[in-house]
Amino acid sequence: MTVKEADRAALIAAVVEKRVKQREAADRLGLSVRQVKRLARRCREQGAAGMASARRGAPSNRAFGAEVRLEAVRLVRERYPDFGPTFAAEKLLEEHGLALSRETLRKWMTEDGLWRPKRRREARVHQRRPRRARLGELVQVDGSPHDWFEGRAPRCALIVFIDDATSRLLALRFCRSETTEAYMETLRGHLAAHGRPVALYSDRYSVFRVNRKDSEEVPTQFTRALLTLGIEPIHAGTPQAKGRVERANLTLQDRLVKEMRLRGIGGMEAANAYLPEFMADHNRRFAVAPREAEDAHRPVLHDAEELDLILCEQATRKLSKNLTFKFERREYQLVGEGKGRRLRGAAVTVCKGFDGAASVLLKGRKLAFRVLAEGEAAVPVADEKDVRERVDAAKAEQAARPDWKPAPDHPWRRPFKPAAAERAAA
Repeated sequence: MTVKEADRAALIAAVVEKRVKQREAADRLGLSVRQVKRLARRCREQGAAGMASARRGAPSNRAFGAEVRLEAVRLVRERYPDFGPTFAAEKLLEEHGLALSRETLRKWMTEDGLWRPKRRREARVHQRRPRRARLGELVQVDGSPHDWFEGRAPRCALIVFIDDATSRLLALRFCRSETTEAYMETLRGHLAAHGRPVALYSDRYSVFRVNRKDSEEVPTQFTRALLTLGIEPIHAGTPQAKGRVERANLTLQDRLVKEMRLRGIGGMEAANAYLPEFMADHNRRFAVAPREAEDAHRPVLHDAEELDLILCEQATRKLSKNLTFKFERREYQLVGEGKGRRLRGAAVTVCKGFDGAASVLLKGRKLAFRVLAEGEAAVPVADEKDVRERVDAAKAEQAARPDWKPAPDHPWRRPFKPAAAERAAA
């Protein structure tokens, strides 16, 4: 008997002994007088034990039958063995027509050893920041390196753009690693679909911020593009500060991986084609309404050609007296500028697209040029996020050429040839 039932038994006993009137007992218990009379009759016949619920220990009238439980557990074991209860309940409804609550399925999966409840860790206290009021005011961005294809394809990274006000996924893109090119291409897709947000919120990865103490004021290529487009770059001090995109990464590593497994997707090209469908379904399930209905995104003021020049790598070079400059071990010569005395010493902007095409600008005007000399390509600088990709590429190249060795006239051997010739002559 519960404490509530014991208190009720004592009051009904007082009614039976006529120490408390039935109306008073009904008011105190929140029952009708007729129900109090029934309880008093049961108390006279069965005593205090009659106040205990007769339904205790009996199965619920709304309980699922044993066959439903067996079918649900079988499907989870065969098709969704590593799905969480929430995701598995959604798939059972969508694919098999079994309408189960996630808590019912969680209980069944726990009893059958398909789910182990997670122990809640002691939460660290972080000051909560309220959501922004409008869609597009603040877009959180991050990259998530992961084994997205579960061994069906090489590991890669997913670039994620998520809205702070609504938790809507605004842009997703699979790429080999987190690079300036990957973030710029994702930004291009966001601009085409939604327009320019007010601000982009990122971590302090080298794509977004120069982390050398002597170069804090120098923008990176990506930050320079944001400033050109009129988008405010903001850098978070901790992962918790941009927790919305961090939590979205965990959700994507669970749900997106399993959705692609169910569809047999085994490569970045097919995965990128599927992402719009996944984003629409994800936003339908998890997005919330903003406090203000107005969209804060602004129109893009640049045409496609100008966007190509903005979303690329840029560098500044100074023209020599004969209107030449060097860029990435190549020497360029301006053409069609006559004697060009007015351009001597001028600073030009070199725009190099990710396809290798170069353009030269002076105060927004394109200049014609030709390549005078071309040296060996510079070795790109690697960081902690693309070392894995560089090593994998080197392994594949070396495996394809196991017996390769430098030619006798290879540049690596040239410094030793004069000395060898001198020894032969002596």
